[in-house]
Amino acid sequence: MANSPQAKKRARQADRRAAVNKNRRSRIRTFLRTVEEAIASGDKTAAAAALKAAQPELMRGVTKGIIHKNTAARKMSRLAARVKAIA
Repeated sequence: MANSPQAKKRARQADRRAAVNKNRRSRIRTFLRTVEEAIASGDKTAAAAALKAAQPELMRGVTKGIIHKNTAARKMSRLAARVKAIA
């Protein structure tokens, strides 16, 4: 347990940061899930719209340090390929 005032403050800050990051990660996952559901339904226009909405969320996660840049790029690339494959 933190003893010094500085360590106590740092522990409080870490808790707040963790909560914010958890919300952001959850929001990103929700956007990705909407894309997945649109792909599963076979609706190309809905899937493309969902992907377009998910891309800025993914990149925001990168700038905020929640996910790695290459991870976001890989997810976007794979989703875009799957959306494109819907005929």
